[in-house]
Amino acid sequence: MQLYPVAGAKIYIGPAGVVPDDDVEASDFTSVTWTEIKGWQNMGAVGDTATLITEAVISAKRDLKAKGTRNAGSMQNNFIILPTDAGQIALIAAEATEHNYPFKIVHDDAPPTGTAPTGTTKYFYGIVMSANEQGGGANTARLLQGNIEVNSNVVTVAPTAGP
Repeated sequence: MQLYPVAGAKIYIGPAGVVPDDDVEASDFTSVTWTEIKGWQNMGAVGDTATLITEAVISAKRDLKAKGTRNAGSMQNNFIILPTDAGQIALIAAEATEHNYPFKIVHDDAPPTGTAPTGTTKYFYGIVMSANEQGGGANTARLLQGNIEVNSNVVTVAPTAGP
């Protein structure tokens, strides 16, 4: 049995872009210039969920159900506040716009051998809905809460050992 820890994962933001009409592919992100958003403390959920369609039919004893459109969800992230971090500055600036931004998550699960191992990578577009500061008790750090409404499919690229 294999566990896949979140520790060591990194999240990146790119410059504003246009979400393609069709599903995105990894190749759609090759020319993006990425900026890591540092201080990532808590990773939110990312990935599709189908909308439930339910219809009650008078002559049936059960409702009919079907899958409707897909929703890639809301990714609710927390970051330890780093006022000079370029990624956090970009995230805050993205919240002030109506644009979609490309995001990349790289997990720390690269193979232990190879010429240029890479971890599982996820790509998607999203709208930054919030970039607000939150506090806690006396012995907690101030956090930047960055919520991203995922606005495309999520592309997952498996880890590789390199070329």
